[in-house]
Amino acid sequence: MDLTTLIGLAAGACTTLAFLPQALKAWRTRSTRDISLSMFLVLVTGVALWLAYGLLLGDLPLIAANGVTLLLAGSILLLKLRHG
Repeated sequence: MDLTTLIGLAAGACTTLAFLPQALKAWRTRSTRDISLSMFLVLVTGVALWLAYGLLLGDLPLIAANGVTLLLAGSILLLKLRHG
């Protein structure tokens, strides 16, 4: 694995893990009142597009980071839609 891929994986891990505390808090408390619905709609759409782009390129860092981010951000969005 080359340095460029390692940097991409490290960057993806950092940005993806940033969603973990919010996802865990929203899951535990079922409270999403202070989360912007419009922001998460745009974010999840963008992450899905980044994932599609990574899949088309066959780029491991893009696929891994955006796949996991889509799960985390998507779960927050679903909680927001379900619990307001």
